[in-house]
Amino acid sequence: MKSPKPESVPSLAAIGNGRGGFEIASTQVRAPMGAEVRVRMAAAGVCHTDHQSLNWDGPLVLGHEGAGWVDAVGPDVSHLVIGQPVLLNWAIPCGHCVPCQQSHGHLCDRTQGLSKESPSVASPHTEWQQQAIRRSFNLGTFSEYALVRSEALTPLPAHLPMHEACILGCGVMTGVGSVINSANVQAGESVVVLGCGGVGLSVIQGARIAGAKSIIALDKRIESLERAKRMGATHTWRIEDNDAKFEAAVAHVRSLTDGRGADYAFEATGQHSLAFAPLKFIRHGGVALQLSGAHGEVSASMLDFWWDKRYLTPLYGGCHPPRDFPKLMRWIDEGQLDVASMITRHYTLSQLQEAMDDMLSGSNIKGVIVFDKDRT
Repeated sequence: MKSPKPESVPSLAAIGNGRGGFEIASTQVRAPMGAEVRVRMAAAGVCHTDHQSLNWDGPLVLGHEGAGWVDAVGPDVSHLVIGQPVLLNWAIPCGHCVPCQQSHGHLCDRTQGLSKESPSVASPHTEWQQQAIRRSFNLGTFSEYALVRSEALTPLPAHLPMHEACILGCGVMTGVGSVINSANVQAGESVVVLGCGGVGLSVIQGARIAGAKSIIALDKRIESLERAKRMGATHTWRIEDNDAKFEAAVAHVRSLTDGRGADYAFEATGQHSLAFAPLKFIRHGGVALQLSGAHGEVSASMLDFWWDKRYLTPLYGGCHPPRDFPKLMRWIDEGQLDVASMITRHYTLSQLQEAMDDMLSGSNIKGVIVFDKDRT
């Protein structure tokens, strides 16, 4: 006997208006077709990018981090089953463009809008007020249901709590992946981390996993530096308000690195004005990485680039889902990657504004929207 054909489902969702605001409203998510999968969301991480997306073209279903259970599958999906726990990945690889063939799925032509197959509202997934609306990164995880391409999903082990797994698909991957994949930090090397929020703490853990000898955490908040120490920082330094040019911080880093500067420095503050700041902390021939996806014009002194320094702006930690997500899950199981301690508060969808306010104030490392507390 065939299973009944899935139908569209109502879904409460956070919808951005493109003018800095949002509302929680009922939407309709259609049944999956082809290689699509509909996911019943369990939990979704709250990220600075979600706040930025409030000003993207609306209406837009917000959210791009999440985990949940397979609710329905299209006829071309055979590797996932209903009820299976899955992680959602916002940089969805097509698998056949040039970047994907080179294991750079995070740079997929389709995701970057360079392919004729790039998703559009012309093929509606979610409807609101009888109109098709877009979803953040073609996911829209601040919703009870999300309809996505099957390539966006990675199976999760049943023992990994959903409210922890949901943050792997952005900030954790960005931080850890930038160390392991983009910088390729080696055992015995030195690392500076500027900014100890969720991404910065993930960088620190990635550096510890890589075997870095010195991991120097820099931040203005004492509590952030205390968290950094617990995550694996070997040294911490509080940046004072009167050290806007980082002269004291640079001097401290050099005192810890034989006067040369660090091998690597990662900027993870989310402030575009600090995009070039990591160049100040590295040695000649060192590598500076800007992780926060800063937008806008920023000026820098060419002296900061002297000599043979490299400057990278890695996207999503160079994520290749088949390679990287199993690693993250294994490191969690082995106790090398601590995700649970990074999550400082859970919220309901109706508390999304509060979650964003807490994130912007720095009172949270990571907030998570939980849709079904009985099942996560």
